[in-house]
Amino acid sequence: MVLRKSLFVPGPTNIPDVIRKAMDVPMEDHRAPDLPEFILPLLNDVKKVFKTISGQVFIFPASGTGAWEAAVTNTLNPGDKVIAARFGQFSHLWIDMCERLGLNVQVVECEWGTGMPMETFREILSADKSGTIKAVLATQNETATGVKTDIGAIRNIMDDANHHAMLYVDGVSSIASVDFQMDAWGVDLAVSGSQKGFMLPAGLAIMAASQKAIKASENASMRRCYFDFGDMVKTNATGYFPYTPPMSLLRGLRASLDRIFDEGLENIFARHSFLAEGVRQAVSAWGLSLCAKEPQWYSDTVTAILVPEGKDANRVIKHAYHRYGLSLGAGLSVVAGKLFRIGHLGDLNELMLISAISGAEMAMRDVGIMEVEAGSGVAAAQEYYRKMGRALDHK
Repeated sequence: MVLRKSLFVPGPTNIPDVIRKAMDVPMEDHRAPDLPEFILPLLNDVKKVFKTISGQVFIFPASGTGAWEAAVTNTLNPGDKVIAARFGQFSHLWIDMCERLGLNVQVVECEWGTGMPMETFREILSADKSGTIKAVLATQNETATGVKTDIGAIRNIMDDANHHAMLYVDGVSSIASVDFQMDAWGVDLAVSGSQKGFMLPAGLAIMAASQKAIKASENASMRRCYFDFGDMVKTNATGYFPYTPPMSLLRGLRASLDRIFDEGLENIFARHSFLAEGVRQAVSAWGLSLCAKEPQWYSDTVTAILVPEGKDANRVIKHAYHRYGLSLGAGLSVVAGKLFRIGHLGDLNELMLISAISGAEMAMRDVGIMEVEAGSGVAAAQEYYRKMGRALDHK
């Protein structure tokens, strides 16, 4: 009998006890006279996670998808041209949303497992002398394939081309887990969600907009109501929201930020890199391959693992869940049945990941992937964590 489930999907992530307890409070008056004393510092502290001083934070009751829609509808006009790379399910869904909202999307098709093709973007932006491209959409971490994108490099390409398009970044599975520098990288719209690096339940679309984006929102003609920046700008300035806010989640966000700042953002980034490499060491010991085709694209928040040709990754996922109570991420769309994913972001450590590696190893062997030697991945991860953990401790 499986008494407790082990969650290793790339979101939702595990919720620390201190955050769960912070949300377990009686309902409160969201128009209370003293609410601004809580809300205004909260919004300011979220800015620190995005590493922005000049940007404005917005928190909508929604998922990350709601933040996508808010970013697009507040700052663009019907028929505007935007450019985006499609290299996984979530970059595809962002493109699909833009098309359904009436934008003209120039799609750069990429092999899944690769990242944004920098030189292709350089050529396209350099050739756009008239500035017809109004926005560049970049996914910092493509959750479906375990591929990361260098956002700073995208900004450099835009600057080299002297292009004035706005830069939009999907940071849903990266912000608060890996480095994100909104101001330094010249990001205009950055979107995230509460259920990933913020270690909360799903339900908050957490985003930030540059002053350039705020200015664009004043004249943008796409229809919006619930997601209107103008309503939020005016009401947030007073420490309130233009509609009923999810106070329990906001109390949890306060506890999450306190925990993030207590560990330190740079320490969080180093921990995620350290933990991710241990998983990659396990995959190498198994003799399997990552979906991400080159080290430059390896994600530090999720590892997508290809099963051998002719094997079904969905059998691994189902067996791991029913036999061992282990939740692994599934392959989506183009890579469905070809891979499973181990999420390693948020609140976790080496021992927790060792259990995920062990469960995945047993599940693979149980369903007939005998190429994986028993104990091989666990041993490789253990040795990496032992040796490199000591090195980190001495820094």
